[in-house]
Amino acid sequence: MARILIAEDEEPLRGLVARALNEDGHEVVATADGAAALDTLQREAGRFDLLLADIKMPVMDGLALALATARDFPRLPILLMTGFADQRERASGLEALVSDVISKPFSVAEIKFAVAAALAKGKK
Repeated sequence: MARILIAEDEEPLRGLVARALNEDGHEVVATADGAAALDTLQREAGRFDLLLADIKMPVMDGLALALATARDFPRLPILLMTGFADQRERASGLEALVSDVISKPFSVAEIKFAVAAALAKGKK
């Protein structure tokens, strides 16, 4: 299965998504913000199959993380999450870099489906 890096500042949601993806057999590394996720990516030399990041986070938001990831690890698929319409609009210019933007709140089934779709798209 895939190795997935999660960047989500809300601990309950981060835990829920990590558990859901673990259930599907994925190896999950979870971080609390974009800066921690970027540090992890650099320390691990980009050895992940997917970056799943919230857009609105402290320290470094998901859009800045997506841009840095695309620059440093251009083959790494990126899936963004947001509960804010204005944040979704900010991400609309990144279609070339981002597989999709999933709206919060989402169900466990929806996040699993979005991750599977992003992983499938990333293998092409």
